[in-house]
Amino acid sequence: MKSPIFSRSSSPLNSHSSISPPLTPRRTFPETIMEENIDYATTIITKWDLDGPTYRKMSSLFGDDRKEAKRFIEGVTGLRNAMHYYLKINSSSEKLIRAQRLMQVAMKRLEKEFYYILSSNRNVLDAESVSRGSTRSSLSDSLEDEVQGDEIIEDGNSISEADKASLMAMADLKSIADCMIGSGYGKECVRIYDLIRKSIIDESLYNLGVEKINPSQIQKMDWNVLEAKIKSWLQAVKIAVKNLFYGERILCDSVFSSSEKIAESCFAEISRDAAINLFGFPENFAKSKKILSPEKMFRALDLYEAISDLWPDIEMIFSYDSLSAVKCQGVASLVKLGESIRVMLTQFELAIQKDSSKSPSTGGVHPLTRYVMNYLVFLGDYSGVMSDTVADWPLNAQTPLPESYFSSPISGGSAIEDPSSAVTVRLAWLILVLLCKLDGKASLYNDVALSYLFLANNLNYVVSKVQNSNLGLLMGSEWISKHESKVKQYTGNHERMGWIKVIMSLPKNPTAEFSLQEVKEIFSLFNSGFEGTYKKQSGWVIPDRKLREEIKLSLAKKIVPSYRVFYEKHRGKIGREFGVESIVRYAPEDLNNYLSDLFFGTEVSTSTKTWSSYETSSESSLSSHHR
Repeated sequence: MKSPIFSRSSSPLNSHSSISPPLTPRRTFPETIMEENIDYATTIITKWDLDGPTYRKMSSLFGDDRKEAKRFIEGVTGLRNAMHYYLKINSSSEKLIRAQRLMQVAMKRLEKEFYYILSSNRNVLDAESVSRGSTRSSLSDSLEDEVQGDEIIEDGNSISEADKASLMAMADLKSIADCMIGSGYGKECVRIYDLIRKSIIDESLYNLGVEKINPSQIQKMDWNVLEAKIKSWLQAVKIAVKNLFYGERILCDSVFSSSEKIAESCFAEISRDAAINLFGFPENFAKSKKILSPEKMFRALDLYEAISDLWPDIEMIFSYDSLSAVKCQGVASLVKLGESIRVMLTQFELAIQKDSSKSPSTGGVHPLTRYVMNYLVFLGDYSGVMSDTVADWPLNAQTPLPESYFSSPISGGSAIEDPSSAVTVRLAWLILVLLCKLDGKASLYNDVALSYLFLANNLNYVVSKVQNSNLGLLMGSEWISKHESKVKQYTGNHERMGWIKVIMSLPKNPTAEFSLQEVKEIFSLFNSGFEGTYKKQSGWVIPDRKLREEIKLSLAKKIVPSYRVFYEKHRGKIGREFGVESIVRYAPEDLNNYLSDLFFGTEVSTSTKTWSSYETSSESSLSSHHR
């Protein structure tokens, strides 16, 4: 059969008597592909049209059939390619208009799916699950390849149901976000994400007890109420930074990994206000006049330490330029807390200097000493925070002491060259202020021996507190040795001034020959001196057992051996005279017994309530702050 083009009727000779039909333009290969893309997209998109059958409205594309969801995304991708093609060829093409309408249907469906996945997976899109999911390779691209039956296999091991749900949700959200952003519907996607995740952050912080409190509200609060809020904040801030904000940053970066700019904008939108409020609480606390007293300092240190410890995480999580306000708020809180801490340290020093309470009549440890040293022990535990707050705060006091007195063992003995040295200087100065105050109080005793015992007891307490705490590391062994020597000097002075009559009543050479009258006089002088001194000092106290035993042993060595020699050499001269018991009243063993009973007197303070009440209330208060 011949082709019509070569028939007689259509030959050139007869062309003048007939009209040929128009020829249909042959379609190009790209156009064929684009039409097929539109046809494929029409089939899958209309199937899930929200304006279509009711059962499709109530169904979840990504929840019911993951393979179907994958085909849907592929259909949208092909549709987008077709739109780009026809836009270049003919911007008024009917096929382009058809593709645009179809794209709107698809985006409407994806908006609903995105909202549904975010809303229904709140429990599995937590920080812990998200962080684990973010470390798994091929989160979205090869997720389907990892699914075997109902399990997700990673490195040959199945993961938990919670991790599986988290992985699925993150992969689906990323897939939808990539598709919508690529199709020009990024704003719609971000709007939904911001709405859901911002509410989750706000709700989570509320459940953690984080409130928006201004300085005036803090000023009106009772301290017990405010302290409870501080404790709550200290617990909340760690969870908020390391879990909540960290997880949200990971989730945001994962979902919007196709656009760093959108990821930044999105995370900034959902976290900025909440983070500024969270990190603003310490600044508002520091602005309150309520806290400006030494007992409140440890809560300020706790707040400072919390932000300081979390700072590397804060900088990493809020690294975007658009979140600089969050970091600025954190810095503002640190600065204000630092100022308050320095004010309270100054007040603490002035309180020591102005103390007018009376010293214990027993020569024991003054309540001021106990309070100040317990306070400084706790400050020593905050040496890291203290380094930050006092590093640029030089000590301007005039003192005759050499610079080495304030040197830091940590810095190799150099003075004020590093933060640890600055802490040592400040603490050494406060201890010196205390010791100077104690010197003044000691001078008020009527008995010189008692004043030395008072100084020995209090300095020994200071040294003991330094030795058995972090202060020992800060002050150094040389400082401790110097002050231990000073304690021995005080105890030596106490022995010499308090027991001079007893010691001097015995002859230098107890084996020398004495007349009977001389023997009687020596025994009489000894009895008088020993009884008077014992009676006076029986009410004195040495609280520290080790120091107490050292002093009694030293006294026994100075008195008993010499007395024993004299007693054994000369008692026989008195014989059995009438009233001999009134002359030789003590055997050497009796002296040991009497001395062993000394310095257990009840430690009663006649001081005013100022420091004794601080001591009672603060020791429990300070211990509640101790880490």
